[in-house]
Amino acid sequence: MAVSGGFSSLFHTLPAPIRRVAARILFGVCAALAVCLTAPAVQAAPAAYEVSIDAPRSVRSLLKSHLDLVRFSSRSDVSDEQFGFLVTAAAQQVNDLVQTEGYFSAVIKTDVRSAAKGRKRVVISVDPGPRTTIGSVNLQFHGPVTAEEPSLEATARLAWSLHAGDPFSQSDWAGAKNASLKALQSRRYLAARIVHSDAQINPRTHQAALSVDFDSGPTFRFGQIHLSGVQRYPQDIVSNIDPIHPGEIYTAAKVQELQRQIQNTPYYSSVAIDVANDPAHQAATPVNVKLSEYQYQNVRSGVGYSTNTGPSVQGSYQYNNVFNRAWVFTVQGLIEQDTQNGSISLAMPPDAKSYVNSVLASYTRTNYEDTDIHSALVGVQRARSLANYDWTYSLMFYEDRLNQNSAAPTVSRALMPGWSWTRRNTDDPVFPSSGNLIHAEAGFAVKGLLTDQTFARVYVHGKQYLPIDKTDLVVLRAEFGGVFTGGSSNGIPASLLFRAGGADSVRGYSYESIGNNVDGSVLPTKYLITGSTEYQHWFTHEYGGAIFYDVGTATDTWYEKTFYQGVGVGARWRSPIGPVNLDVAYGLRNRNFRPYLTLGIAF
Repeated sequence: MAVSGGFSSLFHTLPAPIRRVAARILFGVCAALAVCLTAPAVQAAPAAYEVSIDAPRSVRSLLKSHLDLVRFSSRSDVSDEQFGFLVTAAAQQVNDLVQTEGYFSAVIKTDVRSAAKGRKRVVISVDPGPRTTIGSVNLQFHGPVTAEEPSLEATARLAWSLHAGDPFSQSDWAGAKNASLKALQSRRYLAARIVHSDAQINPRTHQAALSVDFDSGPTFRFGQIHLSGVQRYPQDIVSNIDPIHPGEIYTAAKVQELQRQIQNTPYYSSVAIDVANDPAHQAATPVNVKLSEYQYQNVRSGVGYSTNTGPSVQGSYQYNNVFNRAWVFTVQGLIEQDTQNGSISLAMPPDAKSYVNSVLASYTRTNYEDTDIHSALVGVQRARSLANYDWTYSLMFYEDRLNQNSAAPTVSRALMPGWSWTRRNTDDPVFPSSGNLIHAEAGFAVKGLLTDQTFARVYVHGKQYLPIDKTDLVVLRAEFGGVFTGGSSNGIPASLLFRAGGADSVRGYSYESIGNNVDGSVLPTKYLITGSTEYQHWFTHEYGGAIFYDVGTATDTWYEKTFYQGVGVGARWRSPIGPVNLDVAYGLRNRNFRPYLTLGIAF
C-alpha cells in the first residue's frame, strides 16, 4: 500500500499534459499485458474478425498502420477476452493517433457486427473534425549566440519549418524543433539545447500557439584528435588529411569533412567520430576517432546493367601495403557489351597537403556505332579531394587505334599535361535540390614531343538545381568540349575527341551515336555541345516525375553542325542507395522512342 500510495502522490504532482501522456502510456502497457496474460489455453477457440475503417484517406492510412485492433486482426490466436479488450481500447487509441496529425475534436464510433461464417466485423467510423493549424510561433534564443554570432540565430530561425497557417502535426512539430537546434549545434554551440517548448491547442479556434526557448551554451573549440583502432596503417594517413586544427571554433562541417576524407581512403572500412559536448571542456573539446581498418588485400567483383552500355561484369584486386609503406597497388577489369577495360595503378598514401601521387596504366576497347577504338594510356598524376573540391594534375601518354568502315585503321599518339577541377556546391550531396555542380578539364600536346599533332583540349560540364517550391525543381545541364588545332582531327587520339547521345547526354538517341557519320561509322569529333532542361515534381518525398528537353551536337566544323533534339518523361525515386531515374525519350530527328535507366548523379 505504501508503494501504491507513493506512486499515486508522485503521479498527481506531475503537470497535467505529462499526466495525460503518462496515463496513455500506462493504458497501452496494460493493454499489451492483457493480451499476453490472457493468452488462450490450447482448447480456447480463436475469435476471427475483420476491421473496416470509415474515415478520410489520410486518417484511414494512419489507423491501418498503427491501430492495435487492425494489427492483431491478422492473427488467429486472439481470444474472445483479448478481442473485447482491443475493441474497448480502440476508441482511445484512435483519438490519440489522430491527435498526432492535428485533429483534436474527432468524433469516433465503434460498432461490432456479425459477418459471414461466424466472423465478427468491427466498423470504426471517424469524423476527424477541423485540422488544427499553426496560429503563432514564438522562438526565443538565450546565451552567447545573441551577442557572439547573431547570424547563427538567424540561420536557426530560417531552419524552423512551421509557419502560421500550416497544418499542425506532432512529427512536424518535433522536426521543426530539431532542425533549429541542429542549426545552432552546427557551429560554435555544440551543447545548445531546448530549455522549454510548448504547443498550446485552442479547441475552439482549432489553432496552435507554439513557443520554444533555445539556450546556445558556450562557444566550443576543437581540441586534439584521439585515434583508436590503428593497427596496420600509419597514423600519419589520418593526420595528413585532417582538416581540423586545435583551437579553431567547432563546426559540424569540419567533422563531416574529416569523416569523408577518411572514408575516401582505401585503408578504412568504417569511421566513427565523437566530439564531446561537455561545457567543462568547451575550450579544447577532444575529438575521438574510432577506425576500422581493411585487411591488406581486398578482392571485389560485381555485375551491373546500363541502358547506355548494356550488362557488365567487373572485378578488382587491391593490396594496401606495398613496400611496407601503405602504398596501394590496384588491378581492375571491366567487361561490358561494347566496352572492355583493364587498368593497373600504384598510389602513395596522402602527403602533408592531402595529395595522392600515383602512376597508372590502362587499356580500353570500345565498339559503338561501327567505330572500334583501342586506347592505351600510361602516366602519372597528383590528386586531392576535399569536401567540395577535387583537383588533379597529370601527365599522360595516349596511343589510340581507330578502326572504321571507310578507311584503314589509324594510330594516333599524344603526350598531354592535364588539369581537372570539380566543385560541388549543393544542399545535399546525394539528393541535391539547390546549388550547382561544375567540372572542368584542360590539357595540351605539342607535335614532336611523343605527339602526332599539336592541339589544346578543354571540357566543361555543369548542373544547376533551381527549387521552385517544396515539391518542384528545375534541373539545368550544360556541356561543352573542344579540341583546338590548326588542322583536322587526324593525329589526335580518338579517346580525347567527343561524341554525344545517351542517358547523360542527348536522350532519344543511342549512346555515342551523334558524331561524324562516315559510311555508317560514327567517328568522334573536335567539338561537343549539349544542354538539357528538366522539370521535376515530387508527389512524395521518395517518388516524383519529370519532363525534359535535351539538345546537342558533336561536329568537326561549326558551319556544318546539326542539332539533335529529344523530349521525354521520366520517373524519379530517392532510393536508399541514391537517385534512380527511369526515362522514356523521343528523338525528334530519328523519330524513335528510347528508354533510359540511370543510378546516381554526376560528379
